[in-house]
Amino acid sequence: MSELNTPLRRSKRGQPVVAYTSSPSSSSASVVPSGPLHSRPTRPQDLFEDEASSLDSLEHLTTQFYQSYARSSKASSARAPVRVYGRAQRPRQSDADVPTVFNVGDTVLVKTGSPTPSVAVITAIWNVDGEDFKPKASLRIRVHWFVRPSELPKIRAKRDFYENEVLYNISACETLAPSVVLAHCAVSAASSKAITARQDAAVDELYCRQAVDPMRGLYYQFQWDTFRLQALARILPGQEEQSVDWPDDHVWAVKAATATRVTTSTRGEGENPRKRRRIEHDAEEDRSESSDGASGDEFEVPLNDISEEEDDLIADEDEDDVVAELAPRTPSRRRKRAGTSTPRTPRTPRTPRRTASVAASTPRRRGKDASLAQPTPHSKAALRRRKKTALAVRPPPPAAGILDIIDEGAAQELGTDPWLRAMHVLHVAARPGALPCREAEYGRVLRAVEELLEEGSGGCIYISGVPGTGKTATVHAVVRELKRMAEQNEANPFAYVEINGLKIPEPAAAYGLLWEAVSGHDSARDGHMKISAKEALRLLSNHFSGTARVGPAGGHACVVLMDELDQLMTTKQDVVYNFFNWPTLAGSKLVVLAVANTMDLPERVMSGRVRSRLGMVRINFQPYTTPQLEQIVRARLASAKLGLPADAPEVIAPDALKFAAMKVSSISGDARRVLDICRRTVELVQPRKRMARTEDVKAVIKEMQNSPTAAYLRELSFHERLMLAALIKCVRKEGVEEIRWADVQHQHLIFLNLLSGSGADDDRDPAPTRRPSADELTLVLDSLLASHALIAEDGIAVARKAEGERRVALNLEYAEVERVLGEVGGPRWRNALNV
Repeated sequence: MSELNTPLRRSKRGQPVVAYTSSPSSSSASVVPSGPLHSRPTRPQDLFEDEASSLDSLEHLTTQFYQSYARSSKASSARAPVRVYGRAQRPRQSDADVPTVFNVGDTVLVKTGSPTPSVAVITAIWNVDGEDFKPKASLRIRVHWFVRPSELPKIRAKRDFYENEVLYNISACETLAPSVVLAHCAVSAASSKAITARQDAAVDELYCRQAVDPMRGLYYQFQWDTFRLQALARILPGQEEQSVDWPDDHVWAVKAATATRVTTSTRGEGENPRKRRRIEHDAEEDRSESSDGASGDEFEVPLNDISEEEDDLIADEDEDDVVAELAPRTPSRRRKRAGTSTPRTPRTPRTPRRTASVAASTPRRRGKDASLAQPTPHSKAALRRRKKTALAVRPPPPAAGILDIIDEGAAQELGTDPWLRAMHVLHVAARPGALPCREAEYGRVLRAVEELLEEGSGGCIYISGVPGTGKTATVHAVVRELKRMAEQNEANPFAYVEINGLKIPEPAAAYGLLWEAVSGHDSARDGHMKISAKEALRLLSNHFSGTARVGPAGGHACVVLMDELDQLMTTKQDVVYNFFNWPTLAGSKLVVLAVANTMDLPERVMSGRVRSRLGMVRINFQPYTTPQLEQIVRARLASAKLGLPADAPEVIAPDALKFAAMKVSSISGDARRVLDICRRTVELVQPRKRMARTEDVKAVIKEMQNSPTAAYLRELSFHERLMLAALIKCVRKEGVEEIRWADVQHQHLIFLNLLSGSGADDDRDPAPTRRPSADELTLVLDSLLASHALIAEDGIAVARKAEGERRVALNLEYAEVERVLGEVGGPRWRNALNV
């Protein structure tokens, strides 16, 4: 008796799978199975996911397995778009009606989201019959994936591949319909089949010499021909070791028992010792699960039992790669120990073993742990595992000293003029090698992302802080470090995409950018994909939910930086909801770094359903203090003096630098503003070749404060300034720039009682004698619209709306308006505007 008590949810953690239409239909006349092998009651995994979710019981269903199936050549998908170079023999007219036969163990080309067909091997063929059951497809086929080099993650350790080379995925399987199978292909392990010239490569003539774990970036030596024959010997009829568990994915999966470190010419760096020990520890656990008769009481060397001396010896070894020989064999029965077991003596690190064996073990049922559900990214089990396997975060280079900003080309262009070099390093666009005063935040972000990548799960990290506190720069530094680690095989490979709310035309455009990264599309080479936001949303939803994934190109982790999250907030909040919900799905492997300018944005703006999916990992960047701003500027000025004589003159006096830092930290703590002030000061004294003093800094600050926008805002009336403050408050509250006129009026009246009589000059902000009417507030709005300080909706469609439904928006820079209103209004205005 088999019943579906809960909706089926298959875990595909770490497994790249195909993109196909949900439950594709296929004509029963064009696909005919043959060679019955085995029959049994139907299980949930025998059905497509939408079929299983629509059934209440499986009692009346039967599953029949076959050895092959034939497909008529009249089917539209019978042939693959294979390009042949040179002379090719055309098919004879008499062969036009000969059906194509696909057997278990055949390698085939499969239609996926990639422009080039993916490669797989057929591991099982079956159909499901039963009373009143209408199948979506006449047959189901189970395939095990190969991976093309182009389908590997973009950020990974670089290796050299042949033009027609494919790699065997160690454990990725998927159930498909026959309609997505295009044609046969030949995969061989013979070195004579390797092709080095691109013009000689064919789509259906492939060479396989290695197996790969795409999620962890591990490569293994592999003999495909031998492995295929031994796998078929276990499942075809007439064999003594025939498996009874149909379909049996363990027959086609391979496990690395022990990794051999060998020197290759395709790597420049060795593997991280901590990651190497974890890989060996995981392999030991896998072997213990597949051992026959193991009681579970056998002694296992814990991860922390490795001595420090062995760690140092492993770290000092000059080895470049981790490659294991995959020799399929049945593991020997582990001997049980009676009584108290004696811990085995670990082998000495002085004589490391250079041989390896990887066991493709005889299929056994997994232990009780295999039936447990996978922990969610925020569950207690996942948090405990992260704490046990905490990674050593590499701190950034010392930032208190000298930053590497000026490269060789810029140094030659700038020459030896210390003022020109100082202006170059003080520019806000100059990217330093390390961020001063953000070492703690850097370590927290790096640790959080590295843990998620290491365990292969998804998660959200919310990073907040006022503008100019180094949020985006810190995340960029973390991503650069993760890329370096992945390229040197010290971290798992991943894909990366950056989505800036100010650089996309609308929030829904973020779906297209994420789909490009997930599908493996190379936008730098081929340009952006021409896909609508609605279509990209559908594909992403199917991919992360497991309904229809993208194929072998989508089996690795993806890191998304969502900068300027405030600009991605919409009325329905559907964009941020989807981006925060996808990482919580099992097997999504999506890591979202959300950067916003307000710390309480989730509580103040986001709805409950969005806030609940954000998680508990929140990192807040506090505004810079006066000593921190001084340290930032000093570090940049020190980098400008690299290569100059020891007696090179100073460009800014210490007192002037301290005054600029104090002035900025008392208002906003924005590092960009203090860099602008210092750069403008150096530019002012550069023609006279002298050191900038405090008087020069004061003159620059006065000049920057007297900009045309600031002069205009200072001349506004009390109610005009009050309306601008009310609009800014509404924008922060709702998270969108277009605000209803009725909401602005309501906030204006609230601020009227709060801010009147609070300015530096009470004559400018008198106490109200009465509340302004709606018509008087409309006159204030018209005055601001006439000066283009505000913009409002206009047109025939707007005229049909109610007056309060009209939307207005600020046409000036928010930071400038907040600063000037705070200076003119006094402390109470600054507190109301949070500046």
